[in-house]
Amino acid sequence: MRKPGPAREGAWSIDGQVGQNSGLFLLPVSLSLEVSVGKATTISAVNGTEILLPCTFSSCFGFEDLRFWWSYNSSDTFKILIDGTVKNEKSDPKVRLKEDDRITLEGTTKEKMNNISILLRNLEFSDTGKYTCHVKNPKENNLQHQATIFLQVVDKLEVVDNTVTLIILAVVGGVIGLLIFILLVKKFVAFIIKKTQEKKKECLVSSSGNDNTENGLPGSKAEEKAPTKV
Repeated sequence: MRKPGPAREGAWSIDGQVGQNSGLFLLPVSLSLEVSVGKATTISAVNGTEILLPCTFSSCFGFEDLRFWWSYNSSDTFKILIDGTVKNEKSDPKVRLKEDDRITLEGTTKEKMNNISILLRNLEFSDTGKYTCHVKNPKENNLQHQATIFLQVVDKLEVVDNTVTLIILAVVGGVIGLLIFILLVKKFVAFIIKKTQEKKKECLVSSSGNDNTENGLPGSKAEEKAPTKV
């Protein structure tokens, strides 16, 4: 039985080149479609009120017949809340399926807003769970991206006590103010000392000039004497 010989260096280099080219080809595609639900991944809302679940998307290649949907997932439940499409960048999204009448689509895709946020009214405690915004773009080989936000429905929102923070800010502000005051006082004292020294120098120079004049020293004016009578 013939043993397989070692792989040729050229074959490996070709495979490696193909792999690299494939990676370079897939890289912009994988990064083109992005979905975001904002910076906050967890939000809270009071039972009986309403909450806006944000979702925006962006695509470097544009979109056509784009599909989007929102799903809800808890420990024991999974369901599609709303399903819709967007024909192109100049049209608003159209809802094809809506599971709950409390849900309305609030976003628009015109003027590059690309907003497919939903509003959930009359919140119940059972609405607590994960809400995921899905987007699929046929123009990018049906590439799908998603983003998830967690909603916590509570009886009442906790009031954050900012007393400690305010105290810290007051102390820091007081220290900074005191340092600025000390610097100003220091500059003022230095200015007074400088002016005092300048005045002393002027007095010494003036006093020295008067003494030389009276003693008739060189460089000074001597007293004029009356002519002697013969």
